[in-house]
Amino acid sequence: MAFNTKVDVADTELEANEAVVDAGDVTLEDEALVEAESDADEDNEEMDEEADESEDSLTYSNGVIEKIVAMATREVPHVLGMKGNLMHFVQEQFGAENLTKGVTVEVTDDNRVVVNISVIIEYGAYAPAIFDDVKARVTERLAAMTGLEVAGVNLRIEDVITPEEYEHRTSQHE
Repeated sequence: MAFNTKVDVADTELEANEAVVDAGDVTLEDEALVEAESDADEDNEEMDEEADESEDSLTYSNGVIEKIVAMATREVPHVLGMKGNLMHFVQEQFGAENLTKGVTVEVTDDNRVVVNISVIIEYGAYAPAIFDDVKARVTERLAAMTGLEVAGVNLRIEDVITPEEYEHRTSQHE
């Protein structure tokens, strides 16, 4: 019996021209076709699995991560406030409270987060202990809320003032 067969394999075509098959006999051409068909089925299954995996995703905007970091930092004793840039200052002048003030984040190639934080601390407090507390709190909160791993925490002490002086400064801006 003679036949023509055409098999689609991931955008390439294989043709077997008039292969002769007796019952129970398999020629080299037929073996190649069988392998090509089974390879095509496996490729299609793998593509389907990859498509299934890629349909679901969870992403966080940098603003969400920055907000979590800022709120976690404010929970640390002796951190009086966050120090932002000029844009944050202008926003505050118009009455907008920016919860991400003083925080920037960078996501590494391996989906870990590097956190940069600028703070105002209480006069008389031990800065290395504040750093350890901020690092632990930020790492714990980000892991608990997002599952993200922290690659590094950079804490910059922008100012050292008394709690009374900080209250006086913030009440003047309101």
